[in-house]
Amino acid sequence: MLYWLSGLAQGGDVFNLFRYITFRAGGAFFTALVFGFLFGQPLIDLLRRKQKRGQPIRDDGPQSHLAKAGTPTMGGLLVLSALLVATLLWARLDNPYIWIVLFVTYAFGLIGFADDYAKVTRNSSRGLSSRMRFLLGLFIAALAGWMAAEVHPAALSGRLAFPVLKNALVDLGWFYVPFAMVVIVGSANAVNLTDGLDGLAVMPVMIAAGTLGVIAYAVGRTDFTDYLGVHYVPGTGELFIFTSALIGGGLGFLWYNAPPAAVFMGDTGSLALGGALGAIAVVTKHEIVLAIVGGLFVVEALSVIIQVLYFKRTGRRVFLMAPIHHHFEKKGWAEPQIVIRFWIISLILALIGLATLKVR
Repeated sequence: MLYWLSGLAQGGDVFNLFRYITFRAGGAFFTALVFGFLFGQPLIDLLRRKQKRGQPIRDDGPQSHLAKAGTPTMGGLLVLSALLVATLLWARLDNPYIWIVLFVTYAFGLIGFADDYAKVTRNSSRGLSSRMRFLLGLFIAALAGWMAAEVHPAALSGRLAFPVLKNALVDLGWFYVPFAMVVIVGSANAVNLTDGLDGLAVMPVMIAAGTLGVIAYAVGRTDFTDYLGVHYVPGTGELFIFTSALIGGGLGFLWYNAPPAAVFMGDTGSLALGGALGAIAVVTKHEIVLAIVGGLFVVEALSVIIQVLYFKRTGRRVFLMAPIHHHFEKKGWAEPQIVIRFWIISLILALIGLATLKVR
């Protein structure tokens, strides 16, 4: 919205700053951060009053989690509110990629909100049926994949790009939309599975978002794409503003989610933010890089899949408990130890993902 102030610029005056994505990204970051600090405690107080018993705790989980009973959930509302305000304020609203990513983020956020609401009103760890969540997610992702294919340049539309192999493009044809569905729904659910310890999911999400934001900025500039040898996707640079706002809002939330958490993100936040990462990867043509940058989420999801399939086949478990962060809890690792080590892994994977931009 504030981009339009650039129309008032007379040469090098202050209004000219609003032309620059980097300036507006900084504005979005601080707007979301301040929003989180200002409204975090009032939101937590409201959630406590409305939810009474807080998020239901699974009785088959680690015993240490029973002490968290009564902690309110739906804290993802704080991140999503800060993200929306900052993005609408600082991004160019005539950019189609901004609207695609916003659509995916808040549509998945609505699914998560409905799931959280069902849990707290029934005082049960069971919310919406997994089938309902999955089908709704597929529908949202299908729309997003189709919209992305429509707005991509003709040379890239419906095609899959590969990291390192700079000139390689595979025309997926009508398979592109199902592929985009897998990326977006998979990302949303992988982040959702990771959100099981205080602060565990939000920091890796911010790290992945920051990495994808840098990639979005790079592939949206011809000078960078020529130097890096990657495909030019005009307009994606505006997503750097979205990811900066996500990081600001995420830090504001982490202030209250740091152990011991005063509020949980809930499916409201984890599904929305995971969907956002998937959508950004799709519109920037870096779907495969997302699997590297978000490798922690991939491992968390795979641990559940492996556990379920192996148990059905043999009646035995590969892990003491899945997702894998619970396995380490069962082995005696302290919760902060798991969280910080997983953060470190996420940062390493993000750096590897960025390195693929320059490897030839």
